[in-house]
Amino acid sequence: MSFVPKIIRRASERGVSKIDWLDSRHTFSFGDYSDHRFMGFGPLRVINDDRVKIGHGFDTHPHRDMEIITYVLQGAVRHKDSEGNGSVIVPNDVQVMSAGTGVYHSEFNDSKTENVHLLQIWIQPDKKGHQPRYQQGNFSNEAKRGNLKLVVSGDGRDGSMMVHRDVKVYAGLFDGKERAEYEVIPGRKIWLHVAKGSLTVNNLSLSEGDAIGVEEAGNLKLENGQNSEILLFDLN
Repeated sequence: MSFVPKIIRRASERGVSKIDWLDSRHTFSFGDYSDHRFMGFGPLRVINDDRVKIGHGFDTHPHRDMEIITYVLQGAVRHKDSEGNGSVIVPNDVQVMSAGTGVYHSEFNDSKTENVHLLQIWIQPDKKGHQPRYQQGNFSNEAKRGNLKLVVSGDGRDGSMMVHRDVKVYAGLFDGKERAEYEVIPGRKIWLHVAKGSLTVNNLSLSEGDAIGVEEAGNLKLENGQNSEILLFDLN
């Protein structure tokens, strides 16, 4: 059974934060942007679509009791944190930082030639007080091409990065005749975010920055992609 999703979040309706080096769009309420209709979706609390100019970034700042996913679409992000972790995150990488009892970190545009485009995603953990933890992995275009590749999960299955929550996050690339289906299980919630390009989901046209929320069982049909990159969140 397929259906038309009832929650449609258009890119143009998102919150906006702009300063000289940062252009950020907020799917859910964040910072000075507040919309009581979009405070989150299940345990999914934040999807910030950030563009960071060359030579700039987020200075050292604290987090706690949050599972933070960084997904880079363009450029390179240099990460450092108070647990002694440091890395550069590039497209096809997925970084998970479990802030737990508390961590400080910074993120900067590491490129000298291009702006960074990234998604920062926050998921509420299953409980407070986890030990801080950091993990980063790479998932090739080939693994995501015309497919929903598991990149984050609650148990680290199939080489996915692990979070302290019963969630599954899939990444997929769709272009031309490439298509996929996803079954929504009763009792689960689905949030699908179009990071790049466009595609149709159950004949609903979605463009870059658009998203849908699903709260009923059925099948999602992803097709008619045009250089599309998507993230699908399967949430408890």
